[in-house]
Amino acid sequence: MSIQANLQQIRECMNAACHRAGRNPAAVRLVAVSKTKPAALIEEAAAAGQNLFGENYVQEFIDKREAIKSPVEWHFIGALQTNKVKYLPGKVQLIHSVDRLSLAREIDRQWARIDAVADILIQLNLGMETTKAGTEEAELEALVRAAAALPRLRIRGLMALPPYLDDPEEVRPYFRRLSELATAVDALRIPGVTMAELSMGMSHDFEVAIEEGATLVRVGSAIFGERT
Repeated sequence: MSIQANLQQIRECMNAACHRAGRNPAAVRLVAVSKTKPAALIEEAAAAGQNLFGENYVQEFIDKREAIKSPVEWHFIGALQTNKVKYLPGKVQLIHSVDRLSLAREIDRQWARIDAVADILIQLNLGMETTKAGTEEAELEALVRAAAALPRLRIRGLMALPPYLDDPEEVRPYFRRLSELATAVDALRIPGVTMAELSMGMSHDFEVAIEEGATLVRVGSAIFGERT
């Protein structure tokens, strides 16, 4: 199938999931995960109406951004090294993967250089997997409070990359937990913090994620094909 056909099928599935959950489809955005994919495929997706793309690697993103002529929105969704933050100010609309205070401080410092405010999500490691980034639940409130005190940061919600399980229903409890944590953080009424965004769900489980409250679903292989 073509990228255009893949996108149409995904959007139909997204709409159906919203309908099942009694949600407005306009409340959920599709982040096309374009890591390792050439600029030509991103342009093809943009021509098919996809305008939001997520990248995982800083250098690849910078190179690709220069090559893309279509007016698209970029999110950074991968693990972010502190020494690479300096390449991102003014180039990404949202960073999904803030999981430690040192990273938050560097984002604050780099965005101050362009006199702007960075929108970020706090990433959680709900499955406590040693191979994945993300703060622990027990550390969430402290991290949110400390990051929110930084003048160049605006916390917009939470992100999680739960364990990969073949049956999407087995992932549902993780999505539900992220939604519960967002509600709990929202109730703290911390200045500069909103829980407007929940970034969760990938190619094989995004429908369940939407049913549990996702506002951003990160889909790569279902759009562009499996990575080679």
